[in-house]
Amino acid sequence: MAAETRPYVPWDMMNNFMIDVFEKYGVPHEDAAICADVLLESDRRGIESHGCNRFKPIYLDRIENGTLLPVTDIEIVKETPTTVVMDAHNGMGMVASYRMMEMLIEKARNLGMAGGAIMNSTHYGIAGYWTTMAEKAGMIGISGTNARPSVAPTFGVEPMMGTNPLTFTMPTDEEFPFNFDCATSIVQNGKIEFYERMGKKTPAGLVVTEDGGTMTDSGQILKNMRAGKCALLSIGGLGEETGGYKGYGFTAIVEILSAALTGGPYMKELSGKNPDGTNRMYRLGHFFFVINPEFFMGLDTFRETTGGILRGLRASEKAPGQDRIYTAGEKEWLAWQDRKDKGVPVGESIQKEMIALRDRFDLPYTFPFEK
Repeated sequence: MAAETRPYVPWDMMNNFMIDVFEKYGVPHEDAAICADVLLESDRRGIESHGCNRFKPIYLDRIENGTLLPVTDIEIVKETPTTVVMDAHNGMGMVASYRMMEMLIEKARNLGMAGGAIMNSTHYGIAGYWTTMAEKAGMIGISGTNARPSVAPTFGVEPMMGTNPLTFTMPTDEEFPFNFDCATSIVQNGKIEFYERMGKKTPAGLVVTEDGGTMTDSGQILKNMRAGKCALLSIGGLGEETGGYKGYGFTAIVEILSAALTGGPYMKELSGKNPDGTNRMYRLGHFFFVINPEFFMGLDTFRETTGGILRGLRASEKAPGQDRIYTAGEKEWLAWQDRKDKGVPVGESIQKEMIALRDRFDLPYTFPFEK
């Protein structure tokens, strides 16, 4: 791991700062605390594509341009003993998702399983936050969401579906859970945004252009993607030889479940733009499932078996030149061990955004990078 050269901001300071700014944008305090924690959880896990890097461009800017409402008016559209359908009314997707998981965990605690879907929502942060809520309650969490179209189907070049994460978190008897949290595309929009902020090129082969080629200029990729002139590729890459159709299938599964369980919009309808180029609500869909192992062979058995599988994988023979095999969630746990006493690292562009927001709202913060 390369040595960190960016300055750190203490976790408490960054948390309080984001809450204060969210409140200035009209987000109620309790909701602001949820949103700040979801964003910082990304940074705690080392998933910087979804952490404080996205605080302003994804959330604050969207509140300002009217595509995200700061007050989340949650409506329960349909509820049964094991299911919930919720309407977020274009409010904070993270707030609606938190309320959803609270309800589903309680249902699964009593009845073994529960599932829910949210319509008319907005970006809900890392999917792993919601599945980890289930894991902390001793249960299995599954979640996915559609998103603005950026991924082409196999043999296609047009952005049709979102990066559509399909995420699982499961309890183990180790210090960290099994946490598989990733997009069904090779790379997600946030990662390219992160590359662009850091002045780095996007690796070749992650994006397909109109002529079937690829490109690596991160800033140009973002511009071309907004114009529909390039698209991300599903896991497996171009064509069928390397299994691109498999990733394409998973991307489609998430698109279907996110939209069909709610009767909501899908694919090009999620662009956030009207035909004339003006902004409109995103109206995303999310789905969630919670499974209680106590209704099978018990939580202890589940933890021990899962832990045994993961330890077996890590202990298997390594490829030449490799000194370690990881299992899902391990690197994120290691990132937290490294960062928990240091804080969240912030690059120069984020520093400028924080200073501008502080000065705009006359907030009482002096950040470590200013000293």
